[in-house]
Amino acid sequence: MMKKMLSDKGNVMNNVELEHVLNTELKIREFQDYAPNGLQVEGRPHVQRVITGVTACQALLDEAVRLEADAVIVHHGYFWKNESPVIRGMKRRRLQTLLCNDINLYGYHLPLDAHPALGNNIQLARQMGAKVIGEIDTLLPHGAFDQPITPTELIERLEKSLERKILHCGDNAPEEIRTLAWCTGGGQSFIEQAAEFGVDAFVTGEVSEKTIHVAREMGLHFFAAGHHATERYGIKTLGEWLANNYGLDVTFIDIPNPA
Repeated sequence: MMKKMLSDKGNVMNNVELEHVLNTELKIREFQDYAPNGLQVEGRPHVQRVITGVTACQALLDEAVRLEADAVIVHHGYFWKNESPVIRGMKRRRLQTLLCNDINLYGYHLPLDAHPALGNNIQLARQMGAKVIGEIDTLLPHGAFDQPITPTELIERLEKSLERKILHCGDNAPEEIRTLAWCTGGGQSFIEQAAEFGVDAFVTGEVSEKTIHVAREMGLHFFAAGHHATERYGIKTLGEWLANNYGLDVTFIDIPNPA
């Protein structure tokens, strides 16, 4: 059980118990993922100060060391399928930083995308001001605005909340947007499903060359808002949930990434 010890930094939790709490809340057993979800690199047994961020890059780890964190929780962790098992270069430096400083690393990928309250997709919906109606697919929600908005209005909402420029294609699309589908991160392959479902617009993080042709030929608005930017709010919200419910000292660190 979590120790009910309060210091100037917050409560203390065992690292394995923290993993259990996160695994349970995010329902990791329901997902077949591309990387392990949960505690990926074991550090010290007691966790009090936590850093959250989108990706476990070296810059984030350096911040964790500087802030004397006990744990780092990210959306993009390590040990992806088909990744080389060799530990050298960049991978060695990252793991060395964690292990030499006794820092725990937790990673949550698809379970964090899909969580109905904390996840990336629901957080993007809130940033856009869209109401969630249902799912076209597991990671492809659809919804609507209370009143139709113009493509320019949606661009303005996204640019204000995500703090970056938005790529938009609406060559043969409706003048106004009432219905939409979205998938944070690299979800551009969902565009045909979204178009076939009949929405006015599709929003994701990345764009491929063929995505623009699909948008033009299937007659819907397409918005690419950045992989990193669209997945910033899920991990941030997860950290806030931990702080509010378990009293841990949690800090979100945003490492800028234009992709």
